[in-house]
Amino acid sequence: MKVIICGAGQVGWQIARHLSGEHNDVTVVDSNPELVRLATDTLDVQGIAGFASYPDVLDRAGARDADMVIAATHSDEVNMVVCQVAHSVFSIQRKIARLRAKSYLHAIYTDLYRRDHLPIDVVISPEREVAAAAMLRLSAPAAFDIETFMEGKAQLLGIQIEEDCPIVNTPLRQLSDLFSTLRAIVVGIRRDGSLFAPEPGDQVFVGDACYVFCHSDDVSRTIEVFGKKEKRQDRVVLVGGGNVGLEVAKALEGRESRVRAKVIEKNRKSAEHAAEALERTIVLNGDGLDRNLMSEAGIERADAMLAVTDDDKTNLLAAVRAKAQGCPFAIALINDPTLVPLTNHLGIDAYINPRATTVSSILRHIRYGRVRQVYSLGDAEAEMIEAQVLSTSPIAGKAIREIDFPEGALVGGIVKGDKLLRPRGDLRIEEGDVIAIFAVSSDVPEVERLLQVSIDYF
Repeated sequence: MKVIICGAGQVGWQIARHLSGEHNDVTVVDSNPELVRLATDTLDVQGIAGFASYPDVLDRAGARDADMVIAATHSDEVNMVVCQVAHSVFSIQRKIARLRAKSYLHAIYTDLYRRDHLPIDVVISPEREVAAAAMLRLSAPAAFDIETFMEGKAQLLGIQIEEDCPIVNTPLRQLSDLFSTLRAIVVGIRRDGSLFAPEPGDQVFVGDACYVFCHSDDVSRTIEVFGKKEKRQDRVVLVGGGNVGLEVAKALEGRESRVRAKVIEKNRKSAEHAAEALERTIVLNGDGLDRNLMSEAGIERADAMLAVTDDDKTNLLAAVRAKAQGCPFAIALINDPTLVPLTNHLGIDAYINPRATTVSSILRHIRYGRVRQVYSLGDAEAEMIEAQVLSTSPIAGKAIREIDFPEGALVGGIVKGDKLLRPRGDLRIEEGDVIAIFAVSSDVPEVERLLQVSIDYF
């Protein structure tokens, strides 16, 4: 597949990393020559320095025979023009654009723009993706990471193992015997900075970060088995009232169960805008690192705090401040993945990586075959892939124990009909089944090969 990625920032670079690693023909375009040089030096991609919306620049990037263009520059207008030029001038079949401005999103989502006037096949909104991720984090505060799969039938939970976990030092194969009715399986373990797919004889140790794939109805029990306790999030404090904070606050207002939310925003204009846009949420204008303002927002009585400003260090410090003032659950928005390991040392309960959520959303639309969802874990270290099994797939008609999965891959669950089943060695995979597989990044291409033979890009 030949792909043109416009924008060599964090999201563009990460998408290029994924696609080039899977032997696709990737060209990166950016107006900043340094970013282009970084991409070509570190990845197996071609680079073009120039304005991505210019037809001659896209032509030099190989647009005449490209299969897809991904517009992920920092400018919404450039991204839209890129898609228009790709469609009108080069007839590129698939066009994906990242858009941030609410005005554009409102127009597109309310169908004021028709595809023949603005030919964008997929619109990615980072703010909406992050807001959705934040709501998921709040729904399971005992988990540091969470994502939904199988049309809501399953969830992937990231759970930190602590000393009071009852299954510490227990081989994973024994969990089936100890909790025979629990529909959950540990698909990944991060230990000493390394993420891997565990063997049945592996044990869970204090300090491990486990990724557990479980039935949605068993989430509460799974969390209890791993020594965690759930608590309702009725009072929430948000630090940051920009686009992301506003989206989260609106989502909280839309919850069926009443949530008392307060927003702290340093920029007066942004605070006034948030106050006008929100109905039941109190907005305070001030510094989220101010101890007195935190107290005024009721951080001591809050069930959760989310720091979602556009500055990672502010988010980390605000989360630490909230924990120090008695808030039991703090979430920080972190763009820089190198800062993520600090969350454990600082006592921060969970984090949201907007780059990972955006990358996962884009990957969902560009995978081979009938892949229905892709979730990127860590700093693109692994993926959870959900796909429908094709008749051409090498795994169709085979029992799980008969399939030669790579060492870094593990089946999390299979949907047959409308039932989610826990994987067993004798369970046979049939055409039409939906399967969820954890795979470390180096084994993703082999997993995709097992999922299908006849490549269907779009």
